[in-house]
Amino acid sequence: MFRLPTAQRRIEKRQTAQIDHGISITPMPITMNEEVTITYDGHLAQNNAQAVYLHVGSGDVRSWENVQDIQMEKVNDAWVANIVPTDSRLNFCFHDGANNWDNNYNLNWSVTVHNGRQI
Repeated sequence: MFRLPTAQRRIEKRQTAQIDHGISITPMPITMNEEVTITYDGHLAQNNAQAVYLHVGSGDVRSWENVQDIQMEKVNDAWVANIVPTDSRLNFCFHDGANNWDNNYNLNWSVTVHNGRQI
């Protein structure tokens, strides 16, 4: 399950990672239960999509759980969504609500979410 962030829970660490052309995540690495910002300026954005949705799930990359569509907000020329991951894997892709997808050639994107504990 993913939660939307609250105003009181702001992350101070702000290291951004470019995941792929037009896709970045802040902060990186991702820590469970901490706010993450996903920024999208990929194919859909470049083709003037009127809306972009973050299609996100958790768990195994072949069998997503807790799948949700989160409408992204347009900021300048990019689309942005903030979520709070609550599982150890974050799987995602994007669509415009009109059945046009940017899903990494059906591979989607998947990143590890750390539990925040140090060894």
